[in-house]
Amino acid sequence: MKRILAFLMLVALTPAWSMPTKERASIGENRVEARKAARQHQKIVNKAARKQHRAIKKYQKARRRAIKDSQRQQRQNSQRHRSH
Repeated sequence: MKRILAFLMLVALTPAWSMPTKERASIGENRVEARKAARQHQKIVNKAARKQHRAIKKYQKARRRAIKDSQRQQRQNSQRHRSH
């Protein structure tokens, strides 16, 4: 009985030894790779957020400037009408 059990264990473990080492990567290596991937993803997300934030600020500044210019133009037009 012990011989059969030992033989079955040997047969069960043989495919694990025949696998390439990349497939048998330890859990620790997977954890490191996952952490690196998470950092890289976070870096990309932060970069995109900064880019979006800059675009929003640029749009707001242009809008403020357009409003200011239109108000200035309205004042000038109203002053011209008063002087005539």
